[in-house]
Amino acid sequence: MKTILIIGAGKSSASLITYLLDKSTQDNLHLIVGDLSLEEAQAKLNNHPNGTAIYLDIFNKETRQKAIQQADLVISMLPASMHMDVANDCLQFKKHMVTASYISPAMQALNKDVTKKGLVFMNEIGLDPGIDHMSAMQVIDRIREKGGKMLLFESFTGGLIAPESDTNSWNYKFTWNPRNVVLAGQGGAAKFIQEGQYKYIPYHKLFRRTEILHVEDFGKFEGLANRDSLNYRTVYGLDDILTLYRGTIRKVGFSRAWNVFVQLGMTDDSYVMEGSEHMSYRDFTNAFLAYHPTDSVEIKLRSYLKIEQDDTMWEKLVELDLFNAEMKVGLKNATPAQILEKILKDSWTLQSDDKDMIVMLHKFGYEINGKKEQIESSMGIIGDDQTYTAMAKTVGLPVAIATLKILKGEIKKPGVQLPITKDVYEPILKELESYGIVFKEKKVPYLGYNPERN
Repeated sequence: MKTILIIGAGKSSASLITYLLDKSTQDNLHLIVGDLSLEEAQAKLNNHPNGTAIYLDIFNKETRQKAIQQADLVISMLPASMHMDVANDCLQFKKHMVTASYISPAMQALNKDVTKKGLVFMNEIGLDPGIDHMSAMQVIDRIREKGGKMLLFESFTGGLIAPESDTNSWNYKFTWNPRNVVLAGQGGAAKFIQEGQYKYIPYHKLFRRTEILHVEDFGKFEGLANRDSLNYRTVYGLDDILTLYRGTIRKVGFSRAWNVFVQLGMTDDSYVMEGSEHMSYRDFTNAFLAYHPTDSVEIKLRSYLKIEQDDTMWEKLVELDLFNAEMKVGLKNATPAQILEKILKDSWTLQSDDKDMIVMLHKFGYEINGKKEQIESSMGIIGDDQTYTAMAKTVGLPVAIATLKILKGEIKKPGVQLPITKDVYEPILKELESYGIVFKEKKVPYLGYNPERN
């Protein structure tokens, strides 16, 4: 019997755990699910005979190492900043490891020792990063095999609300960590390359530099730049590419309204607001506006940001109760970003029967036989409910499939890695198709020049 330790029973783990439990009898598996909430771990296992739930605090070295020693492979569904203690233990006790997170410099530094011990540390095997890597490399490799030269690669992903559950004017609800949504784009300028020119977008301009995207079967969206589109230039073998851009998908109008929070300073996480626990939502909004003896908070905000009262953006702000004098923040020593997160969760939390949606779009421009061509590849999937979300499926299923392939020896190249080689991505993408994660391709005219972005 092979034992799999899953650390973290949060939102993205439901489909992962269900997949492995469904395979557990035929593949002789036992799952141990560890979480700070024993109840959450038990709920995910649903009394399955091949699963054990445990209370696990990863900062308790003794209990963490005891749990890891029982496993053949460890799946860390923890936040990215918490992987390293687990990774070092896996190295010490010779256990394979799988995460959906980006490879950090600290994780990469383990590569030599991980390889030496014959271990597989598979990272970036979720949605984004994960499915984006695999689906992109599948097309890029195919173009190269035909003798084509890559000129352009663009990739966009969005975690959104499904049309049938879209009940607010923002066309958005939280389908993953709300804190990450609030802090998105911070920590440096977004950078990319466009027709051979390096481009930079500072944070305070990021949400006004969007472009319109059309995704087959799913409609019209807007795209905005990720922080660093150039990280994968060498990894994908695209060092000479003219255009490389990675972005986030939102419904049209979202970014313009979100920019209000950025310009006011509500997304700042660097300082604490005095008396935050006693603030009303109206007090919070007013704290970022100049004093005036008679003007209302609404008038001051509209004047400061030049928003007309009949602007659809104003409807979005009012809908969030930002001017409500009765609603209390109730958070002690909170930063602006923490308070904003609290306000947004009041309106944007998925209800039990809500369905979310994942949309992904790739653009590949290339030259072959002296002719420039372009392919668009897109994927969209709608979740089942609040638990088995599209986000949980697209993050958890690739993790689960890779886990089984490592345990069966089908993925055996050792080292700290991500899923960009054909022997890894092809069978995983093929199996994902049976779960409705399918990419559609179409040829379009080559567009190296993007007037919305240049």
